[in-house]
Amino acid sequence: MESKLGLMEYATVREIRGPLVIIENTRNIGYEELVEVIGPEGESRLGRVIEAAEEYAVVQVFEGTTGLSISDTRVRAVGRTLEVPVSIEMLGRVFDGVGNPIDGLPAPIPEDFWDVNGAPINPYMRDYPTDFIQTGLSVIDGMNTLVRGQKLPIFSGSGLPHNLMAAQIARQARILGKEEEFAVILAAIGVKHDEAVFFKQSLEATGAFKRSALFLNLAEDPVIERIVTPRIALTLAEYLAFEHDMHVLVILTDMTNYCEALRELSAAREEVPSRKGYPGYMYTDLASIYERAGRIRGKRGSITQMPILTMPGDDMTHPIPDLTGYITEGQIVLSRELYRKGIYPPVDVLKSLSRLMKDGIGKGRTRGDHADVARQLYAAYARAREVRSLATIIGEASLSPIDRKYLEFGDLFEEKFLRQGEYEERDIFETLDLAWGILSTLPEEELTRIHREYIEKYYQRKEEKVE
Repeated sequence: MESKLGLMEYATVREIRGPLVIIENTRNIGYEELVEVIGPEGESRLGRVIEAAEEYAVVQVFEGTTGLSISDTRVRAVGRTLEVPVSIEMLGRVFDGVGNPIDGLPAPIPEDFWDVNGAPINPYMRDYPTDFIQTGLSVIDGMNTLVRGQKLPIFSGSGLPHNLMAAQIARQARILGKEEEFAVILAAIGVKHDEAVFFKQSLEATGAFKRSALFLNLAEDPVIERIVTPRIALTLAEYLAFEHDMHVLVILTDMTNYCEALRELSAAREEVPSRKGYPGYMYTDLASIYERAGRIRGKRGSITQMPILTMPGDDMTHPIPDLTGYITEGQIVLSRELYRKGIYPPVDVLKSLSRLMKDGIGKGRTRGDHADVARQLYAAYARAREVRSLATIIGEASLSPIDRKYLEFGDLFEEKFLRQGEYEERDIFETLDLAWGILSTLPEEELTRIHREYIEKYYQRKEEKVE
């Protein structure tokens, strides 16, 4: 061990295990401290201390430990935590998973350096989310409304078009009726190269790229980098929101890859596994990411999160979606059955929920009839699904006239309301008018969830109904 330029440097590597380097005879080294791991050829890799004891420390190496040897590896403690250079100039740029620019342009001039772990929001200072965010997708805006400061995940499955939805939301999201600065930060975790290219080209094609920042951790990159990618993206989001008063939408895809990296790190540390081999602290770890969304009283800016995760085996009880559901305020669930029908976006509305929707809609925010329409759509579509199941048993010809009306409603709902083009943007008023057109195929007496005043105003008589 030697002291150099005020930094502590260790040549006492005891073990290299997976992405971890274990050093001994340590002094004054702290948890979460940033370190440089110097290999046999003098190349430097970044790492952080994830366990600090009196006589040893465990270092997580972001770029992996390939090529390192116990005898020729040195670890230099930097004396601070991992900090991210942040700047408003980072909008319109593309970075790798650890924040280095990969778009061929010079690194942005930093305005400040912020701790990658963020600063917890004082619960007393948290402001309740109430402002509607328009995504341009009818199924979200009309029935699972996203509210500014909310965390609303998308539960998907392997092969389902969650990336198309993420890109469309990134292009179209805006605060309704307010000319306020809105930014989108997309952190792609463990994605394939063609997916990364798709995200970049999708935003560039519509002009949304100049208000976006992309952090791309590719499948070929070291797995352990995935631990830090969402944290770097959220650090920039916090800077833009709370220093530049911007409204920031953060899309994290795919959080399943993040959790797999967390499991690999836990296995390397030989920790006692919990459900399906994931670490017992995964709930706390996910909360340290999701809870960085929100609004602060007295600040104009906000952070809204839409994490996307692919459910292994389409299982909602799997630990990743299960724990995510406990932390976040609802979920949007994609349906493989609707996807097979060719319907995009294939959202299963009966399994989806936005717990803060009621606080972000209504008169003065969207329209007075919004809540009633959403409730009626849910009730009618649930009845339509029941009638479909019944028709497979007794035959459509044996259904009552009103059941056949609901069968027709279910088909119209999927084809007219759910189905939407990848580049089709509907404002909330168009969405509500479309919903009324479909609801008007049902007799007035069936609209039991809607106040009479709205039926009188918006119900379409026979000559106005959806064809």
